[in-house]
Amino acid sequence: MVTRNGRVTIRPARPEDAPAVAEIWRRGWRDGHLGNVPEELLAARTDSSFDTRAAERTGDTAVAVVGDAVAGFVVAGFVMVVDDEVEQVYVAAEHRGTAVAAALLAEAERRVGAAGHERAWLAVVGGNARARRFYERNGWIDDGPFDHHAEGPHGTIRVPAHRYVKQLAARD
Repeated sequence: MVTRNGRVTIRPARPEDAPAVAEIWRRGWRDGHLGNVPEELLAARTDSSFDTRAAERTGDTAVAVVGDAVAGFVVAGFVMVVDDEVEQVYVAAEHRGTAVAAALLAEAERRVGAAGHERAWLAVVGGNARARRFYERNGWIDDGPFDHHAEGPHGTIRVPAHRYVKQLAARD
């Protein structure tokens, strides 16, 4: 797949990708969540929390690489999903509007399907209109509001979100 910035390659993350993944995650999370989630969750998502989580999860992360730079990542592998949930899809700001996000989402769908699930789901906060439009353009359906539960330093934080679902292609 080719973007305006070059060819997109999806590959497993390596430990040395963790700083780039953390930075993409930190910036993308703030873009989609500021003003859309409880203050308690904003306080829990410190710079160091993204650094720690990215380093802990590189073994279960696929990255999209354009040229030599990590352009985005997805944590949707069957090891890190909760049943059929696509947990994280983020793209660096300079690669938004290219083929990177679609390539990452396709990889997430492939991984969920490879784990034996016929349907995938993901959570999107209601105010993240850009993400919601992207998922809808890619065949995901808004299945309605629900309370997503995020981990915080003092326990679970209830986050109002929308559950998006997608029927996956039948496997042979």
